[in-house]
Amino acid sequence: MSHDAPASDARSQERPTRGKYWWLRWAIIGVAAVVLAAELTLVWDQLAKAWKSVYSANWWWVLAAIVAAMSSMHSFAQIQRTLLRSAGVKVKQWRSEAAFYAGNALSTTLPGGPVLSATFIYRQQRIWGASPVVASWQLVMSGALQVVGLALIGLGGAFMLGASKNPLSLIFSLGGFLVLIVLAQAVATRPELIDGIGVRLLSWFNSVRGKPSDTGLTKWRETLSQLESVSLSRRELGEAFGWSLFNWIADVGCLLFACYATGAHPSLAGVTVAYAAARAVGSIPLMPGGLLVVEAVLVPGLVTSGMTLASAISAMLIYRLVSWIFISAIGWVVFFFMFRTEKDIDPDATVDSTQPPQFSPDPEAPHDPEPET
Repeated sequence: MSHDAPASDARSQERPTRGKYWWLRWAIIGVAAVVLAAELTLVWDQLAKAWKSVYSANWWWVLAAIVAAMSSMHSFAQIQRTLLRSAGVKVKQWRSEAAFYAGNALSTTLPGGPVLSATFIYRQQRIWGASPVVASWQLVMSGALQVVGLALIGLGGAFMLGASKNPLSLIFSLGGFLVLIVLAQAVATRPELIDGIGVRLLSWFNSVRGKPSDTGLTKWRETLSQLESVSLSRRELGEAFGWSLFNWIADVGCLLFACYATGAHPSLAGVTVAYAAARAVGSIPLMPGGLLVVEAVLVPGLVTSGMTLASAISAMLIYRLVSWIFISAIGWVVFFFMFRTEKDIDPDATVDSTQPPQFSPDPEAPHDPEPET
């Protein structure tokens, strides 16, 4: 019997086997490539006109779009600082904005970017002193405020277009927002209100698993005690939601200024609806930054707002160059100079006084004086 037989068997077992429908992925990619090529052929003349109009764009409006995009990023930091401040975690403005610029670069340029960005922001908040519960609460709360803000922006545009004959959607959205406020107040300021519900659910879950009814009760009470550190007043909640709404308004302004830069004058309502639709579809993590998905929804929406196809493509290009490429480039520069050296920092590790402190690029980080020679 050959001694090479076991090795060959092991190699054959390690070799990955193709699934039954292995060809389906390549077929979908091939069909998408054919469709994209056909579309490029059909609109090639319009694309050429669009590029020419980009070169001849009004650069004052392009500058206004840049200011609007950076104002939108500023509001993200303000939302985070407001929510963390209610939990007793104070963060400087420049530090919060730097984290969001870097997180945005991760989210919009890498596959699986939203997960990487959320992990990065969570890690930064832990380094700033937020507990795991508070850091997670901030991410969930800010995301909920963003969703409600985008819904209100879209509904506002729809009403301006004459959709006020069906007010049920607005009623449901406002009702959902009021429920969100009530729940946030209950969880943030009176966590003992949900203690009984949590204990009952935990007891039922333990009975299903065949474990003692008080299993996990200590951890549940510990989580509630950490939430007691959050004191989110109505004023602070209103401030956070105001910044959330301003974030979308500034981004709509960036798109509107991009339209003005091409010489077009679309309706504000049409631009708002087109923006909300593109943002909603772009939130589906199919491609980094919503590539091709946002463009496919945004251009027809701008055309319906009163723009020509060439002007709509030009406005889309300017908007994406400013709000995606330019902002992401800033984020990667910030990440490279401020956060790339933090990979070895564990926010949950205990401080060992016997070890020398690690160098940090943060100018506010403590540094021991060098010994005198």
